[in-house]
Amino acid sequence: MAKDLKFLRNIGIMAHIDAGKTTTTERILYYTGLTHKIGEVHEGGAVMDWMEQEQERGITITAAATTTFWKYPTTQGQANKDTQQYTINIIDTPGHVDFTVEVERSLRVLDGAVALFCAVSGVEPQSETVWRQADKYKVPRICFVNKMDRAGADFFNAVSEIKSKLGANPVPLQIPIGSEDTFKGVVDLIRNQAIVWNEEDLGMTYQVIPIPNDLKETVEEWRQKLMESVAEYDDVLLEKFFNDPNTITPEEVMAAIRKAVIGMSISPVLCGASFKNKGVQALLDAVCTYLPSPLDLPPVQGVNPDTEETETRRPDVNEPFAALAFKIATDPFVGRLAFMRVYSGKLDGGSYVYNNRTGKKERISRLMQMHANKQNPIDSVEAGDICAAVGFKDIRTGDTLTDEKSKLILESITFPDPVIGYSIEPKKQADVDKLSMAISKLVEEDPTLHIETNEETGQTVMKGMGELHLEIIIDRLRREFKLEINQGAPQVAYKEALTSTVEHKEVYKKQTGGRGKFADIVFELGPRSDNQLGLEFVNEIVGGAIPREFIPAIQKGFTAAMTNGPLANYPVESMKVKLIHGSFHEVDSDSLSFELAARIGFKEAAKKASPVLMEPIMAVEVTTPDEFTGPVTGDLNKRRGVMRSMDAKGNTQIVKADVPLSELFGYVTDLRTITSGRAAASLTFSHYEPVPKQLADSIIEKIKGTANK
Repeated sequence: MAKDLKFLRNIGIMAHIDAGKTTTTERILYYTGLTHKIGEVHEGGAVMDWMEQEQERGITITAAATTTFWKYPTTQGQANKDTQQYTINIIDTPGHVDFTVEVERSLRVLDGAVALFCAVSGVEPQSETVWRQADKYKVPRICFVNKMDRAGADFFNAVSEIKSKLGANPVPLQIPIGSEDTFKGVVDLIRNQAIVWNEEDLGMTYQVIPIPNDLKETVEEWRQKLMESVAEYDDVLLEKFFNDPNTITPEEVMAAIRKAVIGMSISPVLCGASFKNKGVQALLDAVCTYLPSPLDLPPVQGVNPDTEETETRRPDVNEPFAALAFKIATDPFVGRLAFMRVYSGKLDGGSYVYNNRTGKKERISRLMQMHANKQNPIDSVEAGDICAAVGFKDIRTGDTLTDEKSKLILESITFPDPVIGYSIEPKKQADVDKLSMAISKLVEEDPTLHIETNEETGQTVMKGMGELHLEIIIDRLRREFKLEINQGAPQVAYKEALTSTVEHKEVYKKQTGGRGKFADIVFELGPRSDNQLGLEFVNEIVGGAIPREFIPAIQKGFTAAMTNGPLANYPVESMKVKLIHGSFHEVDSDSLSFELAARIGFKEAAKKASPVLMEPIMAVEVTTPDEFTGPVTGDLNKRRGVMRSMDAKGNTQIVKADVPLSELFGYVTDLRTITSGRAAASLTFSHYEPVPKQLADSIIEKIKGTANK
């Protein structure tokens, strides 16, 4: 029997580190009856943080998926006997910027998201990053202001920051009753009633009480704002709003909010304190009421690889099968798992799928429903489901799996480039093969982990998104693969850029007995004017000076040459080549000659195009008590930091600066020392900038010195 997709929600929980994502997910699992004991993050008992490293550090590293069920009244305000069971697939994502890949790939396959904000800190740097990622994939979301019970909690400040910092349109559906120690309930603006939670049963039940007198004005003001916001999305409501606002029913308001959320026009805001079990059921109700089911979203689009035409797939069991693999994980008991989101059709365990990247069929021996790192075997999956598949040979993150007769390539997932690297080698020579096998498994799981071999020094360099990211990977090599590793000092992932345009002529000639090699090209090389990445190749050859069939080889040669820049062999990320003129030899010219001419020509011309060394710049945000502001800013200046802003929030200062990554190794430890452990910092990759000339010269010297050794 095909299930009713109207009652399915695929959601993610996203936020800055420490806003309470995993704690909220644990409460959801408890209230929906999936677990009978609440797992606590700080005790290392959270179900969703199942990795040893997660339990030790109290942070989420890998996105964990689970499926749960929530009974929800179909008509609000009626007795609970008229309930509908909703299926909710939840992905709990990491908050730490080093694991941003986990958020990126989760948002790509989700229908809706819950954005969590800390009532004390408001919108933090990583909140902005995940919000932008959700915008990129057009994911509707609702906001939950958590930690209302903490000292310094301020609901309205969080709401205004969501508006000002994220450019969103937050619309509160609740007003908190009390805050900090006195936070005990909320006023529901839609039904205009106040509720307080009963402490005895962990907030499972609540009582409706009269709206407190000191809140009546505030409630009236925000209820008016809510009505104004939603009336715009429904003409009938708008008419009622102007004629007689009292005739508007809660059901009408909720229907209009749902429409506006799915249309990405508003973000409803709720509040609570997950750790104290307050407000989580209302959040679950809101997920069912306002976030879209697979049926509410436009059909997914993809390109047919045979016809190059765009095709759509509706979330329907009768459509051809189409799914996107968004994560590969290795499990010690079942082997490799491919997490996938099914967009259309149906798949039975033991059947075959077609991988559009490799052009080969894959047998899926078993299908699993995931609960963190435990699997429940299932017979089949249908449109809308999120599941894991076992038994495949070659599936990677971002692959589209379809029916062989109905091929389709869905939009893949884009991942940021790594910014930092360590050289690594096994402590025992005997472990070299074991290390390369372990690394290939980890790279398959994590697309932001890159492995390079430095040809000049023979070193293996492992590159990732930050120090914590690589630290966790090395820890995993030790625990899961029983490998002891020597690691070198951190290396920054520099890049190179061309800053001026030059014209160059390159003639490639080689005469050996028999047929020789000949290619002659004249080109302009310089920076792109549109600030985009990659090679912009303009072919201005006329009159067949170079035959058309050799042009792709020239483009290929320049693209390949970009991996080694003229200064210190770092990649050139963006450049423009204009092919102006050239000549060829009837017998000796071939594609390879022109490709080699382009490579050699780039090496020569790039030296004259005023190349500069580029370094990654991190956006650093430090929250520090007032008395340490001087030492903190002084330290950032010493690290070549450029101050962006300073804001006061109570007795603390929020210092924002752009600082080169090369100056930030060990920064968090140094900051603790300067501020006696009272300041906190978050580092997010921002952009690349040229390295000052003197410093660049010394870096290039050092690199050349190492290579010569």
